Amino acid sequence: MHCECRVSYLATSFEGFQYSPLGVGGNMDKFIVSARKYRPQTFDTVVGQSHITTTLKNAIKHQQLAHAFLFCGPRGVGKTTCARILAKTINCEKQTKDGEACDKCQSCTSFNDGASMNYFELDGASNNSVDNIRDLVDQVRFVPQTGKYKVYVIDEVHMLSSSAFNAFLKTLEEPPPYAIFILATTEKHKILPTILSRCQIFDFKRITTNDTVHHLEEICSKEEIKTDKASLQVIAQKSEGCMRDALSILDKIVSFTNGELNYATTLEHLNILDADCYFKLLECMQQQDLSGAMLQYDDINRKGFEGDLVINGFAEFMRNLLVCKDEKAAVLLEVVESFKERYISTAQKVSPAVLISALNILNETELNYKAARNKRLHVELALIKLCYLQQALQLTAEGSVVSKKKLVDAPIAFRSSPIKLYTGPHTPALQPAVVKTTRQSEAKLIIETSSTPAVVKEDNSPVYQPARQAETKTETGKISALDKIRKQYQTNGNNGNIAVNQSLQIDELQKAWEGYIQKLKDSKNPAVPSFQLAILRVKDDNCFEAVTGNNIEKQFIEQERNKLFAYLQEALKNKLLQYNVIIEEKTDDRPQVEVPLSSKEQFLKMAEQYPLIKEMKDRLRLELDY
Repeated sequence: MHCECRVSYLATSFEGFQYSPLGVGGNMDKFIVSARKYRPQTFDTVVGQSHITTTLKNAIKHQQLAHAFLFCGPRGVGKTTCARILAKTINCEKQTKDGEACDKCQSCTSFNDGASMNYFELDGASNNSVDNIRDLVDQVRFVPQTGKYKVYVIDEVHMLSSSAFNAFLKTLEEPPPYAIFILATTEKHKILPTILSRCQIFDFKRITTNDTVHHLEEICSKEEIKTDKASLQVIAQKSEGCMRDALSILDKIVSFTNGELNYATTLEHLNILDADCYFKLLECMQQQDLSGAMLQYDDINRKGFEGDLVINGFAEFMRNLLVCKDEKAAVLLEVVESFKERYISTAQKVSPAVLISALNILNETELNYKAARNKRLHVELALIKLCYLQQALQLTAEGSVVSKKKLVDAPIAFRSSPIKLYTGPHTPALQPAVVKTTRQSEAKLIIETSSTPAVVKEDNSPVYQPARQAETKTETGKISALDKIRKQYQTNGNNGNIAVNQSLQIDELQKAWEGYIQKLKDSKNPAVPSFQLAILRVKDDNCFEAVTGNNIEKQFIEQERNKLFAYLQEALKNKLLQYNVIIEEKTDDRPQVEVPLSSKEQFLKMAEQYPLIKEMKDRLRLELDY
C-alpha cells in the first residue's frame, strides 16, 4: 500500500485490559497514559456525547449507515474515539441488541489488538497531497477479505489541499458499498462545501465540568488515587471541556504528588490563584483599603503570578459575582462547590454598578497590559481605581432609565470654572491676579487686581465674588491698549451701533423671498422655478426652512446660498439669520408653477393638435433629436 496509512492501536475499555504498542514486546509494566488506557471501547462509555452515540447506535441497529461521516468539534472530545468504535461495531460478528460491539468475537479482538485489516487511519496533516489521496482511492477498490466493511478514517481532514479535496470528491460521493469514510476535523469552516454536502455531519460539543469530574472520579477510584472533589473540579475547569487535557493534567499532578491529589497542590501545580485571594481584594476594594490591596497584590506577585493572570482572574471573579446577583443564573457559575455559597452571599453585598464598572476597568487594563512598560505599575493603577470606585460612582434610577453619575458630596481636590465672556464693568468677572509684561522699547504695563476668595454654595458649586475694576497704569501716563478696547466696546454698545436683530416673521420672510426671486428673473437665472416651488417654514426667531420637492431644486437653491444670505439678512434686518434646505417629495401645499415644455413634449402637443405632422414624420421615416 502506497498510502501512508497508520493503523491505530486502541486502548482497552474500563475492564482494565492493557495493551502494549509496537516495539514494547508485550511488557505489561509499561506505563500508559490515562487518555489511552481509559479510551472508551463502546458507545456507552463515551463521555458527554450521548446525542451522537445514540444516533450512531440506531443507525447500526436499523442498518441505515451512511457512506461518509464528518465528525467535527473541539479537540479532545471523542471524535477519533467514536470513529474507532463505529468501525469496530459495524464489523462485529455478534452485535448486541442495542447496536454495540460484543468485544469478544475475532473481529473485535483483532481490532483491539491493532491487527484489523479493515480499518485504515490517515493523518491529513502529513498526507495532504493529491498523490496520497489517489493512493487511498486505489486501495478502496479492493474488497475486504474478512468482515463487511472497510473503514477509512482521515483525521485533521481540513489540512488537505484543495486539489486533494477535488481528487477525493467522486469517490466520496459514490464509494463501493463496502467502503465507509469517516472524516474528523476541529475546523469545519475550512472544508470545501462540496465535501460537506456529501457527508453526514455530527457536531461534537465540549464536555461539561460535571461529566468530566464524574469520569475523573471513576478513574481515580480504579487507580486507587486519593483525591478530593475540589481538586477534580479545578482540573475540569482548566481543561475547558477537553477530556484528553483533563486526563493529561491528572497524570501530571499524580506524578507530582506521588498518587495523592488535594486542592492546594493542584492550585500550585496548575499555577492558579485561589479564589480566596480575589475575595480579599474585593474586601479591600469595598473598604477603600488601598494599602491592603497593594500588600495583597505584592504577596501574589512574590508567588510568581504575572499581572495579566491576576487581572484576568479578577475579571472572571467579578463576572461570577454579577452572575450570582440573580439566583436563576447561579447555575452558570462554574466554580468549586465549596465556594458557591460564598459567591452567592458576597454578590448580594455588592451593587451591580460597582461590578459593571469594575469589569470595564479590568477589561481595559488587560487590553493595555502588553503595551505597558511598567507592568506592575499598570496593575497597581487598576487597583487604585477599583479601591476608589464606590466613592466615584453611585447608581441612580431616573424613572425607568438606570444611569451613573458622579458624586459631589465627597471632598474634591481641585475645582475650576469656565472662562466667562467680558460684558462690561457692571458684570462680575474673574480677573487675573497679577500680570506683568516688560519690554525695553515700550512702557511697563502693570495690571493689579484684588484676589477675592471663592464662595461655595451648599450644593458645592463654586461662585466667585466680583473682582475690583482693574487699575491700569503706564509709566508714560498714556492709556493702555486694554482700556482702549474696553472703552471702544462700551461706546459701541451704548451708542447703538450694533443693530438689534428683529424676530423672523413668515409674512416678511415671504416678501423678501419674492424680492429675491424677482432679482433672479431680472438676471435670467435658471433657479427661478426652484425658488418659486419652495415652501418656507419659520422654525424660530432666527431660523427657517426651505422645503423642496427633489434634489435638483435643492441644488439650485444651494448654489445661491451666499448671495441669498446677504440679501435676506439685509432685507429682514437679522444678522443671526440661518436657513436649511430640505427635501420632501410628497408635499400637497407646493405652489403650482408653469414649467416650460421640453422638445419632446412640444412635438407631442403639436402632433396632437395637427395629426398631419406625425403622419409626415412617419412617411418620411424621420428621426427627431429631442
